[in-house]
Amino acid sequence: MAVSRCKTQKGTCLARSSSWRRRRSTSNSRQGQYMKWKMARPRKISWHEIWRMDGQKISFLLRRLVYDVLPTPTNLTMWKLIEDPSCKLCGKPSNIEHVLSFYRTALKDVRYTWRHDQVLREIAAVLDTQRRKKSKLEKGPNFINFIKGGGESSRNTYSKANGILETANDWEMQADVGGKTTFPREILTTTFRPEIVLWSRISRQVILVELTVPWETRLEEAHERNLAKYQELVIDIQEKNWRTWYFPVEVVCRGFVSQTFWRALGSLGLTEPVRRSLVGKVGRQAEEASGWVWRKREEQWKS
Repeated sequence: MAVSRCKTQKGTCLARSSSWRRRRSTSNSRQGQYMKWKMARPRKISWHEIWRMDGQKISFLLRRLVYDVLPTPTNLTMWKLIEDPSCKLCGKPSNIEHVLSFYRTALKDVRYTWRHDQVLREIAAVLDTQRRKKSKLEKGPNFINFIKGGGESSRNTYSKANGILETANDWEMQADVGGKTTFPREILTTTFRPEIVLWSRISRQVILVELTVPWETRLEEAHERNLAKYQELVIDIQEKNWRTWYFPVEVVCRGFVSQTFWRALGSLGLTEPVRRSLVGKVGRQAEEASGWVWRKREEQWKS
């Protein structure tokens, strides 16, 4: 009985602690910004991953980066450690958003493009593996499982094709890492260059994927902008009698992925373990690249 009471009291304390942290985070205009990332999926980091990180990375990733307590000029000014919050390279007020997403010098030095391509490579590698698996599958006869009257079907004995990649076994693919590809001419002659294109000649299907690595509060804006970006291309492809899917996806600067990214992977037919693995990989690539951008914030990059 005493044990039961202790468990109940402990559970109550934990619940109160959790709700208190949420209220406190919401009330903090700066450190509570993560509570407003409506389109971003919650980030799950296992104890196994944490044990493999060094102390500096844990501090950077789990506390200072997400809660905006890095020593940016604006924070140092607020803490009364310096007087000038300006960026040393461009002269504008420098906060974490400025460094990781809105820095014109970084844009000119293609460091944001470099970060984007690190994430794109991870996505392309997994999609290429998945489409190769589908290409190895041989079409065979479909069998119907008859169930005894009054019985129920077993989930382990019946399966059906799920996802777009399951609808063909001749998928080809190209990824525009580095901006060197052109759109497949057998589909359409165009100057548009979606970042990942998968196509099946036999079934005349096309999948387009466009990646953005935005700031968290601009997730919805980035998605809507990319949604409109290739609408004309989609219509032109459809007029050539190709069935077309277009997926604008987002992986934000600090390693979180958008809900649209997760749903797109499901629509393509990636299983949940593969989706979770890919989300972890792209999250790590984004955060590590952002960490490098942060460390080199006061240096000129060579293109």
